[in-house]
Amino acid sequence: MTAHILIVEDDRVTRMRLAGYLRGLGHRVTEVEDAEAMQDVIDTDPPEILLLDIGLEGKDGLTITREQRAKSRVGIILLTSRDEQVDRIIGLEMGADDYVTKPFDRRELAARIKNLLFRITEIGRSAPTAGAVEDFGPWHFDRLRRRLVSAARVETLSAQEFDLLDALTRNPGVTFGRPRLSEIVGRGDLRPGDRTIDVLVGRLRKKLEADPARPDHILTRMGEGYCFAAPVPG
Repeated sequence: MTAHILIVEDDRVTRMRLAGYLRGLGHRVTEVEDAEAMQDVIDTDPPEILLLDIGLEGKDGLTITREQRAKSRVGIILLTSRDEQVDRIIGLEMGADDYVTKPFDRRELAARIKNLLFRITEIGRSAPTAGAVEDFGPWHFDRLRRRLVSAARVETLSAQEFDLLDALTRNPGVTFGRPRLSEIVGRGDLRPGDRTIDVLVGRLRKKLEADPARPDHILTRMGEGYCFAAPVPG
């Protein structure tokens, strides 16, 4: 599975090496060094995947992530340093789909790109299974367009947000542990201290719950994980 990948990285050597590696895998790659050049590419030749350095000078990767997620469903993978744990969490909260830590194994990055492309492609292809929840509270879960729709507003979901909500709503009342949810959203084995799942749940609650601190839909099962509230029989 190949794609147009846009690398936004201000270190020229890192950018060129990464671009060369990804081209060798068959991807079409565009490389830029800042947000202004990135926007020019997005306007003329939109990519499927953004590889985004979190520490860009000028407009940084976190700001770009927030802006892109507000208007686009492009896949976003953050390139971070080992000492940027807080920034990684903030990036996920702002809508990034994944991250890799520098110095990174290029094969791991290639695998994460492959997984994200697969999820983006598969979203909306499968019909809801029997018992899957599509309507809850004020919301309709539009799987085809990867969004939540109410009479008041529309909330677009990132690939990971969609994967997590899709799994929970297809199995109402079933508790999913964090390791299983980590596999579902493409993070693989859950590493010690990895808060990706908690961040994703927090993002979803902010979008769909009337009071995220007192959720009605995505419930926490202490010591077990998360589940979607089973619908009340009418």
